[in-house]
Amino acid sequence: MCLVQVDGLCPARDLQLSTTMPWSMPKQKSAPKRIVTKRTRSTAVREISSAYGLTTHTKPDNLRFIDLFCGIGGFRIAFERAGAHCVFSCDWDKFSRQTYAANFGETPQADINQIATADIPGFDILCAGFPCQPFSIAGVSKKLSLGRKHGFEDEKQGNLFFNIAQILKYHRPAAFVLENVKNLRTHDKGRTFEIIHNTLTRSLGYHTYYKIIDARSVVPQHRERIFIVGFREPRDFEFPVFPKQGPVLASILDPQVPDKYTLTDHLWKYLQNYAKKHQAAGNGFGFGLVTATDVARTLSARYHKDGSEILISQGVRTNPRRLSPRECARLMGYPRSFIIPVSDTQAYRQFGNSVVVPVISRIAARIVESLHHPADYRPALVLQLNERSATSGAAPQAVTKLVRRQTKKKTV
Repeated sequence: MCLVQVDGLCPARDLQLSTTMPWSMPKQKSAPKRIVTKRTRSTAVREISSAYGLTTHTKPDNLRFIDLFCGIGGFRIAFERAGAHCVFSCDWDKFSRQTYAANFGETPQADINQIATADIPGFDILCAGFPCQPFSIAGVSKKLSLGRKHGFEDEKQGNLFFNIAQILKYHRPAAFVLENVKNLRTHDKGRTFEIIHNTLTRSLGYHTYYKIIDARSVVPQHRERIFIVGFREPRDFEFPVFPKQGPVLASILDPQVPDKYTLTDHLWKYLQNYAKKHQAAGNGFGFGLVTATDVARTLSARYHKDGSEILISQGVRTNPRRLSPRECARLMGYPRSFIIPVSDTQAYRQFGNSVVVPVISRIAARIVESLHHPADYRPALVLQLNERSATSGAAPQAVTKLVRRQTKKKTV
């Protein structure tokens, strides 16, 4: 066992975390690229009024956010819907930057390792869906089979969380939201998440909330992701409640698609034989054949290879087909107006790596709502009888629950 210290993140109380894997901050091969920005102090976040001489009539500017590892802009769509303004974005993939530029009119910066932290403009909210491959079940399995390192030992992507930590330490934004695969919670027997959580809380002093959310309540796809939300000051926050019943694939499918999306006889036979082979061995590998009334498996970045995780049935006499890129866009909750300027291969990769926009939109609305309240704001709580007692006319039972009273957003 070795001791790990997160360099520079805890000046007053050096935090030491135990882990079974060696870790160190990645070394930059060259000096960070300087970008021209103007750093300004945040004026949008509502703090305790008496501390700043503010009154209830003080009107804040729009909240500002940065979009790290931005991909094709799922976080940006969500936070702009919530009324926030993007001041910085970055992503290493050139094709994702092309799609981002086509939709938002600006090209993100490239490698975060080549950008000086001080050159990132001032902001209120940090958004980051940092790369999940080092922690995902599929990613870890692939790396192990190739003899490669995973988790924090992944030299290319494993340490990118600590870029986020350094930016949080320097800029001290009012809030952040991070997204990653469900397996982050249990990777390396929970030690990976322990390091992340302790870095955010003990070292950086943020008040954090986390939850695993399945997007199937808002899109016709099983897609479980962990979300970590943090606030600089203690604030009232609850993750949104999602519908119990979600849509089915019929809501995103086109009535007709080009023939090129139908599997060839050779590929369809290969996938069937592959599934039989693994079923005989007791493995769960195989294809996901679905109809318009079903909910799909998780769309992944490898969908461009054979489409095996989501195959749309076209009847017993016709081979199944892949989703088209436009259908993938709908499956991830992107609007109809979203532009897809890249090849099908790149589009599949981009949507497979994306966040689900309606999930982020609901979380973004809660974060913005919390920041628009004073830091010491707490909602009114009321006791609510259970539904059965209220509707049946029976005598009230002991089963009650505390619920947040629905109040209108205060005008500031």
